[in-house]
Amino acid sequence: MPGFEVIGEEERRAINELFDLNGGVLFAHGFDAARKGIYRVREFETAFAARMGTSRAQAVSSGTAAVKVALQALGIGRGDEVITQSFTFVATVEAIVETGATPVVVDIDDTLNMDPRAFEAAITPRTRAVVPVHMMGEAAALDEIMAIAARHGLLVMEDAAQALGASYKGRMAGTLGHAGAYSTDAGKTLNTGEGGLVVTGDETVYQRARALHDHGHEYSTTIGRGREGALCVGFNHRMTELQGAVGLAQLGKLDMIVSRQRENKAALMARLAALPVRFRRSPDPAGDLADTIVFLLPTSADAEAFVAAMGKAGLGTKNLPDAIGWHFAKHWGHIWDYTGHYRGVHQTQWRVSAELLERAVAIPVMVKMDAARIDHVATTLLRIAREVL
Repeated sequence: MPGFEVIGEEERRAINELFDLNGGVLFAHGFDAARKGIYRVREFETAFAARMGTSRAQAVSSGTAAVKVALQALGIGRGDEVITQSFTFVATVEAIVETGATPVVVDIDDTLNMDPRAFEAAITPRTRAVVPVHMMGEAAALDEIMAIAARHGLLVMEDAAQALGASYKGRMAGTLGHAGAYSTDAGKTLNTGEGGLVVTGDETVYQRARALHDHGHEYSTTIGRGREGALCVGFNHRMTELQGAVGLAQLGKLDMIVSRQRENKAALMARLAALPVRFRRSPDPAGDLADTIVFLLPTSADAEAFVAAMGKAGLGTKNLPDAIGWHFAKHWGHIWDYTGHYRGVHQTQWRVSAELLERAVAIPVMVKMDAARIDHVATTLLRIAREVL
């Protein structure tokens, strides 16, 4: 969650240039004479695709829109089942519901990401796709998940909203499946206020995503936008030039962001290794975005007491447990009442996930943590452990 930490003069200058150089054209399309060749959203897409190591990127209005558009571009719709995990931001399941498909939610394992065994056990003849979510900067076990999907002929759409900048065995998280989705909202690695991107190496999927995010526009190269036809029924999930300009400035800081987070997490982990806790398992430690440290206490009561002591000491948590209601399917009665799929059973459906999540504590790792702050956090957590455990 560091993008907001490093917003500064570069982003201010990028916004001012839209007014100084092209008369303040903030729409990503048209107005060719006024904008003087400046298309910041298109530039952001090109630069982002290159940085992620994929051929195509489509900018959209939010990370939620990115998940929805990516799934629709893969052909997901009514009658399909899409498997995802119980620990994710609610938007993942909202997007599946928006496509008309049925969300099938499975347990996580000690990576706090999708349990590949639970994924395979949930496959039915109606399953069309799987959405592994790379939660809190750690990629899911993609070797196993991709192999299972291939055996069953399923599409893979990676939700990398919380892992922009993470990698898995040398490839950027979000680029290993048939499509990937990212978020650039105010709490993510790159901060454009609101925003997201769909990436894919499949030209047909890209063209469908481009049309779907923009009322079905075919993006003709021979006739004007106002006279071209539609490829499909779409919607307005467009990104503005303001977001594109800020995104470009933030993208230029990505390597620095990831590098400093990894340095700070390593320094914290060196101190916290003495904690009598179990740390989250990482499928690929070298690819960790390093924006979060997660550890599991022996019991949920221990976790509650530990976090209460943290609060008194002025330390906060990240998603676990402060926002678990928005990140664990057990708490989404409003969705299950709407879909009917887990109505009446959601409180007891994901016991393995609950056993892990309800004793987990997540500590944010920030870009601008200095040695004094690292020492304070580590010293405080070690003191609390001695008192509580």
